Amino acid sequence: MISRRHLLAASAAAASVCALRPTFAQLAASTDFITKAIPSSQERLPVIGMGSSRTFDKALDNDTRLRLGQVLSVFFEHGGTLIDSSPMYGEAESVLGELLAAAPARDQVFAASKVWTDGQQQGIEQMQRSLQRMRVARFDLMQIHNLRDWSNHLQTLKAWKAEGKIRHLGVTTSHGRNHRELEGLLRDHPFDFVQLSYSIANRDVEQRLLPLAMEHGIAVIANRPFERGQLFAQVRGKPLLPWASEHGIHSWGQFFLKYVVSHPAITCTIPATAKPKHMRDNMGALLGQLPEAALRRDMQRHMAQL
Repeated sequence: MISRRHLLAASAAAASVCALRPTFAQLAASTDFITKAIPSSQERLPVIGMGSSRTFDKALDNDTRLRLGQVLSVFFEHGGTLIDSSPMYGEAESVLGELLAAAPARDQVFAASKVWTDGQQQGIEQMQRSLQRMRVARFDLMQIHNLRDWSNHLQTLKAWKAEGKIRHLGVTTSHGRNHRELEGLLRDHPFDFVQLSYSIANRDVEQRLLPLAMEHGIAVIANRPFERGQLFAQVRGKPLLPWASEHGIHSWGQFFLKYVVSHPAITCTIPATAKPKHMRDNMGALLGQLPEAALRRDMQRHMAQL
């Protein structure tokens, strides 16, 4: 049994460690994080954000609460801000809200979620529930999930943005769905963000959607940068290229992430993980340099040969 004296000593030691840990402001001032500007607002975002699909749809027993709390702590301590969720992701919004409420760095979060239902009033009610579940004062970004009933929800989002209820509005797709319809929306409506699937193994959006986003000044969030883990299976047991460390790439995860965010149209990417060590590795992609065009071609060729 742990004695009260030992418990107090351990608490004091933990407090001293926390006192020595740099705050986000101190860390940001002393570290050159890679950031990109949101075209519509010129606010800068770290190029590595965090997704929550599957990873935060959990029952919060003590072990899970501790582990996911550590994931958030690593994310914030290493410069992260944008966290993306959706009502589609089960309990993820509620779990994030509970953990964010206890997170010392919760004020630095750039909170993003989605509307995923039919009907204007149903959408309003769903977004209000999302706000309560994530326990944020307002959403920095609200997105129409997979274009679902977009005409109704876009009316609401335009009004909410004008009223200051949200800061940015967006639209999403995944799995390569609805790209033709999405093109029309991006051409005809004032979206601040578009979210879509993009990775070194899935570059279809380079042909039309990414150039269109750049032309219209729309920030791009890339989802599925690891192809839900399939890319790691492809490189298992394979060494990184010799020049990787010279470009601040120290793992295959960072290789994949830096490829994605080095495209000039991509504002950030949102890998999802429930493991603190993987989050720490992901956040390492915020440091160093981004590959330029010639190096990106070398990365593509290397992957094609594996």
